[in-house]
Amino acid sequence: MGEILNLSVWATPNKSVIHLHEFSSLEDIDLSADGSLILRVIISSVYAAVCATGLVGNLLVFFLMKTKLGKRRRKRSAINFFVVNLAVTDFQFVLTLPFWAADAALDFSWPFGNAMCKIVLSVTVMNMYASVFFLTAMSVSRYWSVACCVRGNGARRRFTSVKLVCASLWVLASVATAPTSAFSTVTVVAGERLCLLRFPDGHHWLALYHLQKVVLAFILPMITLSICNALLLRFVRRRIVANSSRLRRRSRVTKSVIVVVLSFFVCWMPNHAITLWGVLVKLNAVRWDKTYYMVHTYVFPLTICLAHANSCLNPVLYCLMRREFRKMLRNLFWRVYSPAGTKVRGSGGAVDRESV
Repeated sequence: MGEILNLSVWATPNKSVIHLHEFSSLEDIDLSADGSLILRVIISSVYAAVCATGLVGNLLVFFLMKTKLGKRRRKRSAINFFVVNLAVTDFQFVLTLPFWAADAALDFSWPFGNAMCKIVLSVTVMNMYASVFFLTAMSVSRYWSVACCVRGNGARRRFTSVKLVCASLWVLASVATAPTSAFSTVTVVAGERLCLLRFPDGHHWLALYHLQKVVLAFILPMITLSICNALLLRFVRRRIVANSSRLRRRSRVTKSVIVVVLSFFVCWMPNHAITLWGVLVKLNAVRWDKTYYMVHTYVFPLTICLAHANSCLNPVLYCLMRREFRKMLRNLFWRVYSPAGTKVRGSGGAVDRESV
């Protein structure tokens, strides 16, 4: 799924009977996988599970955000606007997964033609960038909202600037995806039609392409996430005095920060680490050997699945874990499953006042 997410980039069917040494001359794929049935079943199953879970989770986010914003249009916040845009990116991303599931099920042979290869691969990579950008922007906005409270009409100016920031992030994601749109194509390798990138000048362009994604989609966002959340924790610990209720609040903030940073790191670090290893191999800084072959063949697919899981985690981490949305969700299920004529407890009722 692209040079990060597309198994077609690195997977070549076992039935092609290609020897290991022959891959040193192929510019547009890294290494072959064994194309085993178990591997393909696992990958296709993960794609299907992520697609189903991501669709449900992000649709629920859309519903909850529409309900919240509909009731409180005067209280629109930067975080909520970023949440909506993040849900849009993850929703668009999971819509591409059925194509990659079919690709994996067919032994990584692309069946949808060149035009769909270019469209699906571009949409996949663009939403990967956009998702990471919005996650980063949310961390910056969260710290800014807590540490720098703006009163009066400043809130409106701030919300207007947030919309400009979101538009800029979409543009940046589109620009970062331009090489994918330009060079993605269906290429016949060892008798199989693979959807991948073919650069005109060999390994060095592909290495720069990989390096761009490692830097823009992981290193810079990870640094920003860590700094903003560390500053947020320092601010909260300095401002919250030592009493039981405020200490519980500080504990919740600390836990949420740790979960946010760790989830991003755990989901994306393994994939980008192996990708960076591939960059060093392509630039002849590290030797291409059997170890790299084995890791890229048997470990890299697992890192791809882990990266996909981020699209399922985002709705939970950035919407459903927030107490106000959990209350809305609980009331929604109460309305659906309560007997006819039962009065639903509102936002001021005992259910909403309980500590969660």
